[in-house]
This record gives sequence, structure tokens and C-alpha cells, in this order.
Amino acid sequence: MKYILLKAQTICLLFGFVLAFAQQKMKIPADAVFYMEINGRQLNKKIDWQKFNPFLQEVAKEGKEKPSWTDYSKTGIKYDATQYHYAIFNDSVKAYTAHFILDNKEKFQEFINSTKKKGLEVSKKSNYSYVNLDDDVFVAWNGNRAVLKMISYSKPYKDWMEEDSMTVAVDSAVAVIDSTAAAVADSAYADEPEKPFDYKEEIQILKDDIKYLKEDIKEHNTEIARIQKDIKYLEKHHEYPKEKKGSTDTIYSDKNTEVLPPPAEDENMEAEETEEDLAYQKELDSLNIERFKVVKKLAESDFDKYFSSSLEIEVSQDVISFRDLNADVFVYSDYGRIVNEGVYGRMMKRFEFGQIFNTMYNSNSSYNLYFEKDKVKLVNNYQHKDPEVQKNFSSIYKGRKNKKLSALINDKSMGYYMVNLNGSKYFDLMYSLLENSGESDYQKEMELIMETMKIVLDEEAITKIAPGNGIFVLNELKSKTVEYTDYDYDDDYNEKEVKKTKEVMVPNFTFAFATDNERYWNRIFDVLATNKKTAKKFSKKGDYYEFKEGKATGYLDQLFFTVRDGIVYITTSMDNTFPKSQSEKSKQWMKDSAKYPISGRLDMQRLLIGLEKEFKTTSERKIMDVFKKNIGEMYFKTEVKGNRIETEVDYNIKNSSENSLMYFFDLVDDIYKIKESEKKTPIL
Repeated sequence: MKYILLKAQTICLLFGFVLAFAQQKMKIPADAVFYMEINGRQLNKKIDWQKFNPFLQEVAKEGKEKPSWTDYSKTGIKYDATQYHYAIFNDSVKAYTAHFILDNKEKFQEFINSTKKKGLEVSKKSNYSYVNLDDDVFVAWNGNRAVLKMISYSKPYKDWMEEDSMTVAVDSAVAVIDSTAAAVADSAYADEPEKPFDYKEEIQILKDDIKYLKEDIKEHNTEIARIQKDIKYLEKHHEYPKEKKGSTDTIYSDKNTEVLPPPAEDENMEAEETEEDLAYQKELDSLNIERFKVVKKLAESDFDKYFSSSLEIEVSQDVISFRDLNADVFVYSDYGRIVNEGVYGRMMKRFEFGQIFNTMYNSNSSYNLYFEKDKVKLVNNYQHKDPEVQKNFSSIYKGRKNKKLSALINDKSMGYYMVNLNGSKYFDLMYSLLENSGESDYQKEMELIMETMKIVLDEEAITKIAPGNGIFVLNELKSKTVEYTDYDYDDDYNEKEVKKTKEVMVPNFTFAFATDNERYWNRIFDVLATNKKTAKKFSKKGDYYEFKEGKATGYLDQLFFTVRDGIVYITTSMDNTFPKSQSEKSKQWMKDSAKYPISGRLDMQRLLIGLEKEFKTTSERKIMDVFKKNIGEMYFKTEVKGNRIETEVDYNIKNSSENSLMYFFDLVDDIYKIKESEKKTPIL
């Protein structure tokens, strides 16, 4: 008996495991080009609903007396849970899906009822309910899960870019919809069979052409009549007629204006137009209805699949390999699929060597976003899908450091962009892209091209001209008076040129890069200074070469060039070629610029102050004041980490917001209030 009980317990235990694993996790589609996780546990703590909720009410109002929903902090969605978002697109379907966890089903249903269109009923399935909020937006839910799906469908067309232009593109949606939906799609989009020649139909087409030409003549005669009136009035009064208040019609005192009579109209024209319009509208409505049926069927299919699963989302390890669990938001994008499977990818198929470009873009990027107390941090990880190509990409970011260039950084500058790359490795990358282009039909030609390039190009000599170290320093923006030509008109409307002046902001900058071949660059500048044509604006002054426009119409009418101590300088001022005194802060920037392959910073507040004169209207100046008060400083750095290239961007905020997330909200809210105040009609 004891043995029988033990055996029964074992069977029940095994049966329980079978039930537990019978419902598998919901996998995101393998062809997803975008995936996002929102860390609700962290992000919800950073949202100030007392500020955010009234703003959402105001935006959702859209001219109504009262918003349809009063508390967006209590929609029934569990905001402190993780949200999952992903997007796909193919030849026929584009869809964006978002998964939420619910903490109050009743509250969520109330929220949905306030959002959906009036008259739409909720459809109930065995294990979930769903409703369409719009023609292409659907939402489904059960007791503790909800799915939002935005989906569009378009019938694939005959791709004229393919080798066989008569081959009809395969409809990806057919694989996921049943025969009913497929029939619907065919009825809506199927090409009509070619009909035998019908002379009656041809006569009707010609009649339609006559009607169109009559309408065209009518429009032209109306315009001619209007112009004739203007000519008569101008000849008599030397000005255009004044408009009456509250009326857009112009009253002419000259009643003797000759007007061409309009052509006689067909009595049945108006009736025919109405019938044609109704027929066209009916056909358009039919297409929209059929398209909606297909989209609805696709959405239902995905909902059925999800709510029949364990309701857990399974993501490929390749997608989340660079995810940081401490990030507020994680995003993955398949850049290769986005580019190569879109319009650009189809276009490249037309060219015999187009696959080279597809190989170049065959990569993906991951982003970890952090909303910290005093800054926003974004960390991007780039990785090419081909390990060999990625290896060559990484080798470019391992260049030599150059302290002479770093010494040009100073704390008085508005920003800089510094690179320390290995220029010689560009050739290896180019060769690897050619080798991995997949052009099997032209493999021999590819090999010959590579061998020829290696023979013709002296890689070492080219690298010595510009090894890969460079820096751009934006020192300041200076005001400058420039001349420009405007046009005025006299009483007889004769055009007259008028020379005017205006104040513009021009950059004071330095662009410098390292070279191992100073003689080459000096020879270039010598040629420019001695050539008959270029010498008019390019001359030598001591150790410097000067380019001068000679007119006050250009933004950059003077530049200086020089080569010194292995550095080529191009600058707006000769003083910029010498190191400046550095504070502790700028010394740290100097260290970072020598440490990382790519780094830089930009003081956006100083940049906006320098551009202040470019904002003319009252609205622009108000928005400008908001930005000047709140805009911060940006800093970025790039380096190689393992099998990826990592770039970190830090944006430091400069206001009293609770955190960097609410900082962006406060900024948008201030701008929104300015825009709304302009819409209100002033009280007289």
C-alpha cells in the first residue's frame, strides 16, 4: 500500500511539472528590429505624478471642456513592474507591441472605456478581452496582463527591383492569418484579370477626358478674369483694391472689365461628379474595411498566442547581451535589418555590388539609459554581426595619443571633439568589407579589386599624411556685421536692389590634426599661395598662410593655416595655435582626450547665448529664455570594450528639478505653456 501511495505521489508530481511547462514562454519574434525594456521598479520612483498628471490631462483634453480621464497615475497598470516593447516590419506588416502588468483590472477597464471610441464594444475571448482603440490600435487584457498593439497591413506589390520583375512578392501576413483573412486580403487587393476590349468603355474614358479638359479651361478662364481685373484696377488707381473688413472678396470700382465667358457646361456633369465621388468613396471605404479585417485578424492571432502562453516574455540572449539591470531603460535595435530589409536594402539589390553596403550596415546597437539625480547618462554598445569586420572596426579605435593636440583644450572654450584613431586600419576594414560582401557571382572580381587596391595604394605613405589624430575646438561665437542684398519696390512695382546689413554670429574655432609628413602639407599651402587664381585670396604671412574673402558678406571670411611640430592647424585666429592656461577642470578634459579614442564636450548654455540674436520673434525669445535657464552641458567618450565599441554620453542638468527625468518634463511643460498662451485670443 505504501508503495502504491508513493508511486501515485510520483505520478502526480510529474503531472504537475507537465502542466507547469505545457504553457511555454512568449518569445519575441525573431525578426524584431527593435526591443525595449522599461525598468518600472526604478523609473516609477522618479516620476512626480502631482506634476505629471495635470500635464497629461491638459494634453489629452484636445479642446474639450473636461478631460475624459482625471488620474493617469491610477490606470490599473503596475508602473513599478517591467514593461516590454518590441517592433517588427516586413513586406506587408508593421507592428509595435507593448506588454504591461496590471494591478487593478477594473481600473484598467475604466481607463480603456474612457479612451476607446464611442460605440465600440469589448470583445471577450475564453481567456482575455480586447477592443480596438482605433483602426490600427488594439489592446487586450486578462486579470493581470495587458498587451497594446499598433499594427498596419499593406498588400505586397510586384517588386520591380527584383531580377524577375514578374514574380509577385510573398505576403508574410498569410502565414499568420487563416483562409478567411487571406480571402479578405485577396478580395481587397487582388489584381483584376485583363478584360477584352470594350468600345463602350473606351468611349466613356474619352468622355471623362473631355470633362476634365472643360474643367481645366474653366479654372484657367477664372484666373484670367481675375488677372484682367487686377490690371484694369492698377492702371486706374496705381494700387490694389482694399478689402472690406470681415470679407475676403475684393470690390472693384471698374465695372467695364472684360471677362472671357466660361465654356458651356454639361447638364449632367454635376450629377456624374456626384456619382463618381460616391463610387470612389465607396471603393475606398471597402478597401479600408477589408484592410481593417486583416489587421484585426493579425492582432487576434498574436493575442491568442500570448494569452495561451505562460504570460512570461522570453528574449534571445543576443538581444539582451549588453543589458544593464540597473538601467532605467534598455533598448536594442537591429540596424542591419532596419536598413537592409527596408527601401534602401531593396534599392541596393539593383546594383551588382550593392551587397557591400548591406554588409557595412549589418550591425546592431544596444542602449542603456539612466536618469540620475544631476545628469542623464546614455551608454551605447555597437557591434557588427561579422566578428572579423567587428575586429577591424575595433582596431581603428586603438590609435596613438597626441598630447600636443590635447593642449589646445581650455576651460574658456565652448566645446571640443577629439579623435585618436589608427588611420592605417581603415584599409583593413575596407578589405574585410569587400571580402565578406557575399558577392559569390563576382568573387574573382572582388579579389582582383582588393589586390589592385593593395598595389596602387601606398598605405604607409597615406597614413603618414594623416595618422588619425585630430581635434576641433569651438572657442566662442563672435558677433559680425555682414552685408546682404534685399529688394524694394517703388509705386510702379519696379524692382530695386538695396544693400543692407545685419548682425550674425560667427564661430571662432581651431581644427588641428597630426601629420608625419609636414613637407606634403607645406607644399599644398605653397601651391595655393602662388597659383594665379587661388593667390587672389590665399597668401603667405610669415609662418602662416592666410585665406581672406575680401568681402563682408561671408560668415567665415578669414582663415589661417600653418604646420608646426607635426601638427596642421586651420583656425580663425593665429592665437588659437598656442596652448592656453588650463584649470583643474580643463586638465581633466585633457587627460580624458588623451585616454579615449573619441571624446568631447559641449557647453550648450554658452552656445545658446551666442546664438541669441538669431531668435527674432517674441515666442522664440521666450522659448530661448527657457532653454538658457535650463540647458546643460554634454560630455561623451568612446572606447573599445571586448567585442564591442562603447560610447557614453553624459548630459548634466542645470535646474532645480527633482531628477533628470523630471527635468525633461519641466522643460517640455514650460514650452507647452508658452505655446498654449499664444493660442489664446487677447481680450480687447
